[in-house]
Amino acid sequence: MDDEDAIVAREAGLKKALTRGQIIMIGLGGAIGTGLFMGSGIAIGYAGPGVLISYLIAAFAAIVVVCSLSEMVALHPAAGSFGVYAETYLNRWAGFVVRYTYWAAQVIAVGGEAVAAGTYMSWWFPGVAVWAWSLGFAVILLWVNARSVANFGTFEYVFAVIKVTAIVGFILLGGAAILGVGQPALGLHNLYALPGGFLPHGLKGVWMGTIMAVFSFVGVEMVAVASAETPDPKTTIPAALRAMAVRLALFYLLALTVLMSFVPWTETGAKVVSESPFVRVFAHTGLPAAAGIMNFVVLSAALSSMNANIYLSARMLFSLSRGGYAPRRLGRLNPAGAPTAAIAVSGVCVAAAAAVSFFTPLAYNYLFGVALFGAIFVWIVILLSHLGFRRRHRARDLPVRMPFFPWLQIAGLILLAALLVTMGLDTEFWNISWIVGVPWLGILTVAYVVQRRRVRSAT
Repeated sequence: MDDEDAIVAREAGLKKALTRGQIIMIGLGGAIGTGLFMGSGIAIGYAGPGVLISYLIAAFAAIVVVCSLSEMVALHPAAGSFGVYAETYLNRWAGFVVRYTYWAAQVIAVGGEAVAAGTYMSWWFPGVAVWAWSLGFAVILLWVNARSVANFGTFEYVFAVIKVTAIVGFILLGGAAILGVGQPALGLHNLYALPGGFLPHGLKGVWMGTIMAVFSFVGVEMVAVASAETPDPKTTIPAALRAMAVRLALFYLLALTVLMSFVPWTETGAKVVSESPFVRVFAHTGLPAAAGIMNFVVLSAALSSMNANIYLSARMLFSLSRGGYAPRRLGRLNPAGAPTAAIAVSGVCVAAAAAVSFFTPLAYNYLFGVALFGAIFVWIVILLSHLGFRRRHRARDLPVRMPFFPWLQIAGLILLAALLVTMGLDTEFWNISWIVGVPWLGILTVAYVVQRRRVRSAT
């Protein structure tokens, strides 16, 4: 075997039990979470109705990333996915850092989702602390992930169906009201007739809204991680990636159009999130039962995203262990084919992230600021890895080919780098991502150097 095949082969042993339908719904489940149902309030607060442009920009970046991944997954399906590709087509350091960074970003994201789930539960039980709900949900979902991957896939499929059905219903009912089907037309006045018009905060607001919009698409890459646990990854994964990116773009754009048409953006936008703007839409109608149903849906969305991200974080630790970059125990599988030790370690860190809500009401914002730094860094490494991949493989030999190479990758890299710089310059709360993210990369680099020296001295 050549080096490429050897790196993939070392991650063998995972059960190939995920169906194509589960793969698609797992991808949607991982990406449709609090980024839409809760984080959209932050994006709307920045951009107003112009947030639709923010989501278009973010959708472009997501599509470039998934198309680049599609080419690499078709040749090298692996649990380590983009970590394996970075190690193969960039260098060992890149593979080490991107996997640990993604693991940390997912752990923190799960903590953020747990905080969001606890916030949703406060809508029904205001007397119970958010952190108590957060930790309870984390424990339950860690248990689900410790079982077979087929059970995980079934659980995630059901939760994903709930929220996708709710979004589609939300869009259809809202669209009917906007167009006046069987009722007076609501119209789109709230998108352009309020003070400030369509761009109340100008292009700067649109750009700041893009930060949160990008996070809404983070998770599309998880389908590539699942490639090692599906029977026919070379055809299933690329198709699932492309279909998912398009569906996400439509869901986000249409749902946000309905949202802001029903309730003025000045009422749904907020920089400190206390409840989902989607729940506010239903509460605004005066139908408490409808608001309660929507709160259940957004709770399901948060739990679904938590479940998917726990899966991702455990597979990253598993991949690091099999590559010799983490303790061997983390690479062991239980009889059901799940990396139990990796799940347990990730769970302890998830609990720590969720506990942040005990100390500050800005927990959601801080956790997602840090997680977004890691997510954007990972996307940048994916695109750089793809450039290296294409230098080694001729386009005509690839079973899946991305159009307009390398211009789309270059545009995507410039966009993502600009977003990172913007986050670092923002002194409100996004700069927390740099305050924590940059030292994290430095610590990982030192750890990598120490680890490599140990390996060399041992040999």
